[in-house]
Amino acid sequence: MAAAFMELALEQAKFALENLEVPVGCVIVEDGKVISSGSNKTNATRNATRHAEMEAIDMLLREWQGMGLDQPQVAEKFARCDLYVTCEPCIMCAMALSILGIREVYFGCANDKFGGCGSIMSLHQSSAELSGEEIPGPKGYKCTGGIMAEEAVALFRSFYEQGNPNAPKPHRPVRIAPQ
Repeated sequence: MAAAFMELALEQAKFALENLEVPVGCVIVEDGKVISSGSNKTNATRNATRHAEMEAIDMLLREWQGMGLDQPQVAEKFARCDLYVTCEPCIMCAMALSILGIREVYFGCANDKFGGCGSIMSLHQSSAELSGEEIPGPKGYKCTGGIMAEEAVALFRSFYEQGNPNAPKPHRPVRIAPQ
């Protein structure tokens, strides 16, 4: 079952690649049904926080708030949801998922530079409490990696081989080290 949902996340990543975005995609599943999906939109929006996970989360939050659900009801809904994402969530996304109280995360390849679910930090294991009663604290969640990792890495290779036309131009000349 995990492979079928990861396949859908990979479709979202391919969509991102076709739109000159870093190819990361995800789906959020509740009771065996996909209820939200997302792909990176950082280049299109010129907003570095528009990761696939944030896109999918925001879609759900708008829907649930539109239905009149309050914060405890939204938290109950997230506690029944699993996220399938092609690359290990970064530190920002891993913490957001912890605060939201997602039940479980399944990811493809590791994120050796920014991974928040074991590669750099283990925010999925967080049990720290934030101060204030109105702000939910991190809850931690189960995390499983390596699902269809080769397919996810192949998408990254395709992206970086073509070059990122949206990457900022260097402000200074690049220095090449003497050999």
